[in-house]
Amino acid sequence: MNNRLLEADLNEIKDGYRFQPEIQCYTCLTCGKTFEVGEVFQINTRWFDALRAIKEHVQTEHGGVLDHLLELDKKYTNLTEKQISLVKNLASGMTDKEIAKSNNIAAATVRHQRFMFREKAKQAKIYLAIYESMERATSMVSNDSLMDTHLGAVAVDERYILTVEEDQKIIETYFNFDHGLRLNMFPSKEKRKIAVLRKIVTQFEPSKEYSEQEMNEILRQIYDDVSTIRRYLIEYGFFERTKDGSRYWIK
Repeated sequence: MNNRLLEADLNEIKDGYRFQPEIQCYTCLTCGKTFEVGEVFQINTRWFDALRAIKEHVQTEHGGVLDHLLELDKKYTNLTEKQISLVKNLASGMTDKEIAKSNNIAAATVRHQRFMFREKAKQAKIYLAIYESMERATSMVSNDSLMDTHLGAVAVDERYILTVEEDQKIIETYFNFDHGLRLNMFPSKEKRKIAVLRKIVTQFEPSKEYSEQEMNEILRQIYDDVSTIRRYLIEYGFFERTKDGSRYWIK
């Protein structure tokens, strides 16, 4: 999952794109491609305005919104492989009997799962309303905003409970900014490690792949022990790499 998706509201997630009025632009939540209002865009052999173009793009380039959402990590969807298969069957318009036959289960089992999907959706809407109401109230009386967990975090636990103020203090303690970004020492405590690694990641472009040499060159400007930083960036899920370690990219 990417930050564009996490920062979008529910309707934007369902659409697969968001509109940014300040720059009059539609942005795809999957790949980040933009469509500016006032321009026309060619998709295959046809031309579209920005709104129609972003809709066509989401469908033709990404197969629609549902398929992309179902490909997200289980920690976000909370769906099993069997449930994902069932969702795809239901979305295709298959009847309960057809789905039951295709999956070698009883039609009653399909109906039960549809019922559970609906009940969980109701719970999720109420939970979201409660959370957003709480956040809105909290923002008016407190400066203790929590840092977002990075997308590739392997195990989200108490290590990631860090306020913006705490994060800033860690950055100011461990980094020197006199000549670019320079790490004074690598911390031993987990929360501080995560804060430091999160800051280091800002020196890389989100959509770019880096060779090991390019990765090392950037890291060497920040800290002498390049291998340690590189290893932790992978271990903590900030970066992904090919099996042979030749290419790196932000997860």
